[in-house]
Amino acid sequence: MKRLFLCLIGVVFLATPGQASETLNPEDAAAIRGVIESQLNAFLRDDGNQAFAHASPAIQQQFGSVETFMQMVRMAYPAVYRSNQADFQAPRMVGETVIQEVIVTGEDGVSYLAVYTMEQQDDGTWRINGCSLFGVPDIAI
Repeated sequence: MKRLFLCLIGVVFLATPGQASETLNPEDAAAIRGVIESQLNAFLRDDGNQAFAHASPAIQQQFGSVETFMQMVRMAYPAVYRSNQADFQAPRMVGETVIQEVIVTGEDGVSYLAVYTMEQQDDGTWRINGCSLFGVPDIAI
């Protein structure tokens, strides 16, 4: 049922006027997944320095410090901060933006769709440039 929800979200992204959606090459897809997994693991260990290192320079500048960043994640993204499970979809380009959708399940068992925007750095590495959470409805048939 969660996959149905993701399909609906995907249709919304695909239906956005003037924006094509395309998949990324396997190397970039693996690198993006690795960055997000590493940050999720850093949150679980309360390793703020490592988690903050995966944020883009703009996000780092916006929050200014590891402590401020971690406080924001704890308060606004509890399912990301303490995820028990992360189910990755295929990353893709929407217009000029690289999107990685991940269903995260928090300690309370509630799942959310985390939509990450990714930014490739000049050295070719990937960093997280934002994350939006959306409720995943429990659909019973």
